[in-house]
Amino acid sequence: MAKLSEILRSRGYVYQHSSEKLEEIADGPKRTVYLGIDPTADSIHAGNLAVYMLLRRFADAGHKVILLVGGGTGLIGDPKPDAERTLADTATIEARSEKLKAQAEKLLGGIKVEMVNNADWLAKQNLIEFLRDIGKHFTVNALIKKDAISARMKSEDGISYAEFSYPLLQAYDYWHLNREYGCDVQIGASDQWGNIVAGVDLIRRKENKTVYALTMPLITDKATGKKFGKTEGNAVWLDSALTTPYEFYQFWLNTSDENAESYLNLFTLLSEMEIPAVMELHKRDPKERHAQKTLAREVTTLVHGADEATNAEKISDALFGQGDISELDAASLGILRKAAPSYEIKVGASIIDALVGAQLASSKREARQFLADKAVNLNGETTTDEKRKLQAADFHKGIALLKRGKKSVCVLTLA
Repeated sequence: MAKLSEILRSRGYVYQHSSEKLEEIADGPKRTVYLGIDPTADSIHAGNLAVYMLLRRFADAGHKVILLVGGGTGLIGDPKPDAERTLADTATIEARSEKLKAQAEKLLGGIKVEMVNNADWLAKQNLIEFLRDIGKHFTVNALIKKDAISARMKSEDGISYAEFSYPLLQAYDYWHLNREYGCDVQIGASDQWGNIVAGVDLIRRKENKTVYALTMPLITDKATGKKFGKTEGNAVWLDSALTTPYEFYQFWLNTSDENAESYLNLFTLLSEMEIPAVMELHKRDPKERHAQKTLAREVTTLVHGADEATNAEKISDALFGQGDISELDAASLGILRKAAPSYEIKVGASIIDALVGAQLASSKREARQFLADKAVNLNGETTTDEKRKLQAADFHKGIALLKRGKKSVCVLTLA
């Protein structure tokens, strides 16, 4: 069985660590590992998911894991390099924290996770005591060297003292968890390195203890270099009320060949033996997109459950493959109607009129040519008969699916 350090390296989870060797953190004595997330929204998005998977890797290896929801630090906001965050009120932060906690418990289901909220201790802090006991261990010289703070100090608007103090609060969290829970490893994305190391230094100074920091790379699209987790400018959320399971599935299905293998390693629980097998099948016939289909199914199952993943797969196959809409329930048909253009039509209309009305052909002449070229598909079956009339039997619960080629599709609805 592979060591945890080997798994973390091979799957792409390692960027920086405070120990000389990763093995000291991952393969030695069982540790208590924590991940902190601030409630800047009601849900985490796909870009956050990788670090949750890193936390799960530690849990699967027998380490104790803690998820900290930043009900306290969320009121201040981690400094961004370009602009100050919009500060939310206490009620909003508390509501978001509860939602994030419930989401994490579902995402990490079956694994014993200690859930804590730093509002429980930060809200009780006395300002003078905090400055004397914590602030004295930090120099302004060191703080202004941190990337986000440095960038903001050079900007026209500068940085508020509230944001400037954020590394002290995160360091205090690590110190508190070390004292109360024996926490000795903090993980996060690479942009959190400075904040995490601040906690490592604080514990060393106050307790004369060695604790550790481990960060993973920020995930980007290899082809574009853009930050991972967004599509067309919108975040891909794990909350089904913000991003439907079908939309979530489609996001992963649209992964490029260049990114597919690394995403399978980062975002799924497939073993080190299964992923090469998936990629071998993919290479044999790339048009079948076996890697992307496996990725979409695995991640959607992890986040939304097997039933939602199956429904999303059926909808996708009906729209873009050879799937039969008769297998879709009412809810799935509703999603299908929103996922593609629709056109209202009556029983008895010709297939020619349907193609033109659905804007799958620009003219009746072109529609006939598409039929002759066997490029027209109705409910999963190729049709070439230009005299074909739409019948009531063609509609499943009032819906039929008309396609031209592989990517042009329209949902026909009964008038």
